[in-house]
Amino acid sequence: MRPADDTFLSRLSQALAEAAEAETPEPALAALTGCAYDALGDHAAAERPGALKDGERDYRVSGVFLVTPDRRYNMLVGNVGFPAEQRRLAIPIEWNHPGEVVRTGQPILLENTDEAAEFRQFLKTSRMGSSVYHPIRSGGALVGQIVAAAQARRTYDAADLARLATLAQAAALVWQAKGGAAWLAEDYPAPDLWRAEEKATA
Repeated sequence: MRPADDTFLSRLSQALAEAAEAETPEPALAALTGCAYDALGDHAAAERPGALKDGERDYRVSGVFLVTPDRRYNMLVGNVGFPAEQRRLAIPIEWNHPGEVVRTGQPILLENTDEAAEFRQFLKTSRMGSSVYHPIRSGGALVGQIVAAAQARRTYDAADLARLATLAQAAALVWQAKGGAAWLAEDYPAPDLWRAEEKATA
């Protein structure tokens, strides 16, 4: 069951209040990814036949990938559900669907990643079965993207993409209000940068 519109709006309001109170960009962005985690997707998707394969489980993640100052990576910040050691997961900027978002500036919906031959696993724990990506634009430039993913196939659909668009717009305001560019320049490269080209499973 997908959260109703009023549930999403209530959760969004809560996330915006948390973001406004945050002193730095990352917890503000994490408030928005928390909303994506809680209020996007069909939370009963795993109950459908074929949604999960043997050994898989019902779980979701969300995060923001920012374009690094040197434009080498899409780097994870403000995540919910990723392994702790991937707090600063860095995906080469041209790679896979995050790279396509940067290249085209367009959102992506993958209802079932099994149907996307080019899909690549970056989450250390397992491959996700459904994912959605939306660019974040600030001052006319694409500064990153907000993403959500679930192991159960067909968790996300066009309605979730529309909700993610709203969260992306909120993330752009957070980026401006909290001095995102200056903060990122100080944070990158983090000592725990997890470079996907060195470590991730293909």
